[in-house]
This record gives sequence, C-alpha cells and structure tokens, in this order.
Amino acid sequence: MEKENQDGSFKRELGLLDGTMLVVGSMIGSGIFIVSADIVRNVGSAGWLIAVWVITGLMTMTAAISYGELSGMYPKAGGQYVYLKESYNKLIAFLYGWSFFAVIQTGTIAAVGVAFSKFAAYLVPALSEDNKLLQIQTGLDSCNSPTYFSVSSAQLMSIAVIALLTYSNTRGVKGGKWIQNIFTSTKLLALFGLIIAGLVMFEPEVWHANWSNAWMATKAALVDSCNPVAGFSVTPIAGTALLGGIAAAMVGSVFSSDAWNNVTFIAGEMKNPKRNIGLSLFLGTLIVTIIYVCANLVYLAVLPMDEIAHATKDRVAVTASTVIFGSIGTGLIAVMIMISTFGCNNGLILAGSRVYYTMAQDGLFFKSAGKLNKHGVPQWALWAQCLVAAILCLSGKYGDLLDMISFVVVIFYVLTIGGIFILRKRLPDAERPYKAFGYPILPALYIILGISFCLLLIWFKPQFTWPGLIIVLIGIPIYYLTKQKEIV
Repeated sequence: MEKENQDGSFKRELGLLDGTMLVVGSMIGSGIFIVSADIVRNVGSAGWLIAVWVITGLMTMTAAISYGELSGMYPKAGGQYVYLKESYNKLIAFLYGWSFFAVIQTGTIAAVGVAFSKFAAYLVPALSEDNKLLQIQTGLDSCNSPTYFSVSSAQLMSIAVIALLTYSNTRGVKGGKWIQNIFTSTKLLALFGLIIAGLVMFEPEVWHANWSNAWMATKAALVDSCNPVAGFSVTPIAGTALLGGIAAAMVGSVFSSDAWNNVTFIAGEMKNPKRNIGLSLFLGTLIVTIIYVCANLVYLAVLPMDEIAHATKDRVAVTASTVIFGSIGTGLIAVMIMISTFGCNNGLILAGSRVYYTMAQDGLFFKSAGKLNKHGVPQWALWAQCLVAAILCLSGKYGDLLDMISFVVVIFYVLTIGGIFILRKRLPDAERPYKAFGYPILPALYIILGISFCLLLIWFKPQFTWPGLIIVLIGIPIYYLTKQKEIV
C-alpha cells in the first residue's frame, strides 16, 4: 500500500501554461472529428452548422469567464463542487458530485476512450468495434431484431488505455502534466495543419454549393428506422421545429466543448490559482472555439453537405482528410484522433479525481478518496473513477453517453453561474480578485440559453435526457443516507 502524503496537501506544481493546456486538452477529444455529421442531419445547412458551433462557443466562453470570479473566491481543489456548496448547500453540491461520478466525468472518459479505440482500428483492424469477443442475446428491439450484450476488442482497448492513464496519474501530478502538455501541443499542431491544408485544398464549387442556401434549415430522418439502407428523408424546418433541431444539434457541440472547467478541480495544485485559473479558462476556451469553427469551415470547403451529414460512421474528419491528403489521409486523421483522445482522457482523469477527494473531505464520499498517496495525489479516487468509466465503456454507445452527459452538465453549469448572483448578494464585500466580465448581462444570458437548451432537449430528445435527470435525482436518497451513516 502506498504511503500517504506526509502533510496531507497537494503540491502546487502547475502554472498558467499547464492550466491552459489542461483546458484545451480536456476539451478537444473526439467530438470535433465526428459530431458535425449529426449537427448537419439536425439543421441541414452550412449557416446553421456554423451557427451551432458559434452559439456553443460563445456559451462556453461566457461560462468560463463567469467561473473566473468563482475560482478567484474559492481557489480550492474540487472547483465546481465547491462553488455549488458555497452558493447553495451541501445537497446541491453532492448531487453534482454524484452525477459527476456516475455519468458526467466517467461517461466522458468512457466515450473518449471508445473513440480512441475506434480510430486505432484503422491502424490495427483487430481493435475494431465490429470484432466481438463476447455476444449474448438479451431480447428483441422495436424492429423485432435481436439485441445483444456484447464485448468488443475496441471496448477492452479503451478500458486498457483508461487504466494506463489512471496508473500514470497515481505517480504524481508532474507526470500527468507532461503527458498533458506534450499531447495537447501535438494535437494543436495537427489540427492547425489540417485547417491550413484544408484551406489550401479549398474547392470553390463545393463551398459555393454549400452556402447557396445557407439558412434553409432541414432535418434528415431515416425513411424506415428498421431499415437504414432505405436512406434518409429531408424535411424543411422552421419555428419551434428549428429550435428543437438546434437543441438536438447542440448535444454534439456541447459535448465537444465540455470539460473546460476541469482546471478548476485542480486549484489545489495550481500556482497563484486566483489569477491563473481564470486566465486558463479564458485562453483555453478562446483557442478551442476558434479551432472548432475553423475546422467546420474546412469541412464545408472540401465536402458537400450530403457527405458531411452521411459520412461513414459519422467520421467527417476522415472523409475530409481523404479529400485533402488522398489515400494517406485516413491514416493521418486516425493518428491525429488517437493523439487527441489520449491527451484528452489524461486531462479528464487527472482532474476528475480531485472532486471526489474534496467530497470525501466533506464526509460525502468514501473516506479513502480523501487521502493522498506519497506522490500527493488521490490514488483511491483515481482508481474508483477508472472502475466506473470501465463499466460505462462496456454498457453504452457513444451517442447514448453523449446525449445524457450534455443535458446533465448544462443543468449544473446553469446552477453554478446562478451562484454568482447569489454570492454577490450574500457576500458583497468578499474578496473577488477577478469579477465576471459583462455581469449581470452575460451570466444571465448564459442561464437563459442553458435553460432553453435543456427544456428543448427534454421535449425533442426525451429518450436520453430523462435517464440523465433520473441519475441526478437518485443522488437525493443517497445523500440523506450518507448524512445518517458515515461512509467507510
């Protein structure tokens, strides 16, 4: 058994660059390479595709600069959990921490891990998700086709990568920092390379065709849900249907832009956290927003809308890189995504365990999670997170996890930003090294947009949003059980 850190405190070894790299690295995973296909199927035009990414980017940056105020007031490990506890109460904070452990962070780790394996299969076909190692029939679906519980080599590979990164992070924050910085720098260079190459290979005819009806929104749906080969029907949408289409499309862009707040979880390991966390949030989200919009402009410059919407297995970046680089493009983009998802998961794994550590310190999680090993990191919390992520790798599909995560995470972002208003009233004289830019207009705008997104999602995609909400509510009885009985 590892000896505990002697003074029981984190080591402050991370600076502004490290924080910014964590924000960028945690945000850029697999989503930007995949989700544009689903966005186009939901809104159907170039203008709305870019609008969805811009709206998401502005929401993300607004939230990030609002969090800067909270991070300055409470520069402690645990980040958003701490902000919710200070703004509301322990119950709301626990519901966030519970959801974070059950689906938000662990589900994101699982989804990114599965994406790593899917693209590794381009180089090693044996790792394909189609290579089923175990398959047990569990029943029939609505189309009377058999359903299976299966385990593929891709799932096992994703679990192995998550376990490897977890082990690496148990050896101390310095090693995790170097992995994060190296892989984030590499994927930034690769993404900039893809964007520049795409602009060089600009196809004027494709570009003009894509923008000829830039704001004619349409929705694509399978003609026969039981027979995908039958193709898609395309229907013009407007009014309420358009709002629903935008909300459904934003599931992918919100997921791709999530995890920017991970830097707040490691405040206990940041140098000068009152300054560097807020700056890291702003710089990181700005960089990623610019990259995401530019990447989608490249897709529109080389691929017709129909090819974006119906790219094989939604792998838009693979299709685009094949046009840009020729036959070698598939291998290049596969390596790029493997680098991207590997670095992304390192950041998620590093940061997530600090929330459980802080919860344990408050008596709301297993006591073991509140202890640091001799390297000054919460080893037990890291492995508990790894276990849940591994279970989710085996149980869910990428899209299912994505829908559940996007809905739940925005609920808590709205609550957290609402906490700024509460704390301004309750603690008007508290030290605020940084004040939220554009207060009260920008934070209020985020709250309005976030609530609208959640309500539209409940209405138009209830099959995945309700399960996410139920997971949150399950935390209520668990909370009161922890209040009555000390967690071992």
